[in-house]
Amino acid sequence: MLNELATSRSAKDPHTNAGLRVLIIEDQYDIAANIWDYLERRDYRVDHAADGVSGLARALGDVFDLIVLDLGLPRLDGLALCRQLRSSGRDTPILMLTARDTLDDKLRGFAEGADDYLVKPFAMKELEARLRVLHRRRRGSGMQSLSVGELNYDPASMLAQRQGRSIALTRAQASILQLLMQQSPNVVSHAALAAAVWGSDGGDSAALHTHVYELRKLVDKPFAHSLILGVHGIGYRLAAS
Repeated sequence: MLNELATSRSAKDPHTNAGLRVLIIEDQYDIAANIWDYLERRDYRVDHAADGVSGLARALGDVFDLIVLDLGLPRLDGLALCRQLRSSGRDTPILMLTARDTLDDKLRGFAEGADDYLVKPFAMKELEARLRVLHRRRRGSGMQSLSVGELNYDPASMLAQRQGRSIALTRAQASILQLLMQQSPNVVSHAALAAAVWGSDGGDSAALHTHVYELRKLVDKPFAHSLILGVHGIGYRLAAS
């Protein structure tokens, strides 16, 4: 089993502590093993769980830098696992894997707290690139709070506040909101927003619009007027009025 492999490899290699810790929660052994081998060769420290219940216990019982989470897991599916992990207060970046490439699946994943989304089959190089971006975003949040009109945002906690109501954001939502507030009231292009979320590695426009859709539900829908406005064919802007 992969967990047994982890013990033997760690015992042989005392330098594994130098890498980022990644938890793979995936029930398909061949996919998990391929991810494991690819990341370990690049000095990541890897652990594995083969079902949702075990994965949640591992994620809550230890500290990881990143989680690779399959959507279709036995015993506890990926969406429920993600929801419970976020409800517990854990903010570990989550890259969700799925065989289903539909807008509804992406919306559900992002709504439950996933930070990024990768459709099977995928290239290992892309998976690692997505993980690097998620980790950089987590480390790069040490800047001052932002305010536009009645909206405030604290990058350190990834919490926004509007009319006294606290709004918890995923990392992707936080990256988008931060850039929109920094550039307010100017229009920010789709390309610039995608770069804020995925770095120079890109990302896809459908996923970007999904993130913005979820962000607008949180920041605008409960209130009398919208702050985040779409500019057709160009991008989005955030304005106080």
